[in-house]
Amino acid sequence: MTIKIKVPGLPESVADAVVAEWHVKVGDNIQEGDQLVDLETDKVMLEVPALSGGVIKEILKGQGDTVVADEVLATLTEQSATSKGKTEVLQVEADKKPAAFVGAPDSVMSNLSPVVRRMLAEHMIDSSQIVGTGKDGRITKVDITQFIEQRQHKTVDSSDSGKADSATVTKSDVGHVSSGKRIDRREPLSRLRARIAERLVSAQREAAMLTTFNEINMQAVKDLRARYRDQFEKTHGVRLGFMSFFVRAVAVALQRFPKVNASIEGQDIIYHDYIDISVAIGSPRGLVVPVIRDADTLKMADIEKVIMTYADRARNNKLTIEEMTGGTFTITNGGVFGSMLSTPIINPPQSAILGMHNIVERPIAENGQIIIRPIMYLALSYDHRIIDGSESVRFLVTIKQLLEEPERLLLDV
Repeated sequence: MTIKIKVPGLPESVADAVVAEWHVKVGDNIQEGDQLVDLETDKVMLEVPALSGGVIKEILKGQGDTVVADEVLATLTEQSATSKGKTEVLQVEADKKPAAFVGAPDSVMSNLSPVVRRMLAEHMIDSSQIVGTGKDGRITKVDITQFIEQRQHKTVDSSDSGKADSATVTKSDVGHVSSGKRIDRREPLSRLRARIAERLVSAQREAAMLTTFNEINMQAVKDLRARYRDQFEKTHGVRLGFMSFFVRAVAVALQRFPKVNASIEGQDIIYHDYIDISVAIGSPRGLVVPVIRDADTLKMADIEKVIMTYADRARNNKLTIEEMTGGTFTITNGGVFGSMLSTPIINPPQSAILGMHNIVERPIAENGQIIIRPIMYLALSYDHRIIDGSESVRFLVTIKQLLEEPERLLLDV
């Protein structure tokens, strides 16, 4: 029986997708649930699993092809009920197995997807060394990639500690390296990067964007974290970071200044009676902006858990379109990369975005004395069509007050 492998249904906001990577080839034996192909949209990477076991008969769409919902990607010859138990998924003779596979139980090997088996063989990895995070503990492509990165990191550390002198580069070495060929590489923009570019250019063209700045003395927040960090983690099972303080402060400020939480649609201002805060997170594919829903109703621990989950899902390209859809305000933290100051661009159709930056010890005047304090610069970019200058300044000052005196977050003053 021939089964068609189709593009899954796409949300209304996603018109099409691009075939990013096939994990199988024609003739591969696959099992139900095996990962077949990755489809890249302008928001997320969609994974297409096998709905039935069998043999890949034909691949109709190659890497880079644009596809739409329900379009046929490939065909699969389904295994008959009598042959499923007899078909060997991986036919590798014992004397031809890589050294890393010798002794691996056949039951373990047959439970792996084709792409996982190929990666294990290519990198000479024993499957027993990896703890699977997939369904029923199965090893995934991400598990192997992380294992390889950890192994390489350990190798580099060992090499650096024992061969520090060998890392010295002489002038002759530099000359030799620079005498190589000068090569230009061309590759198309990813769908995500193209979409980011489109939205950023659109925001600059359509919004009357302006940025206001302020600085925050982070001493009170740092002292509070130091005092309760261990107890917070023990109680809630998550670390207490800076971002939860900012999300809480922003949520309170948005309640006081509803226009900053609003958006423009045609000739109308749309006021949102809920606060969904988008948090910009770096991922292997680029910047992604998942949404913390109803942020004003969440406790600090809940916010930290949501952020931790999103960061992990972003690293593994597991964020869904629903998790990145919507948002009434955005927070972006360039400080984690060392940024001192920036003018962030609004995330349409939102009307404002808050930019956090690195915390640097600076001399400030306090009670008539010069003292060193941890200072962070904040930047609020806003759409002047809807938000007045005085309103944007008071909004940012409110955040400053809430964070310099964090007890205000508890007293709502």
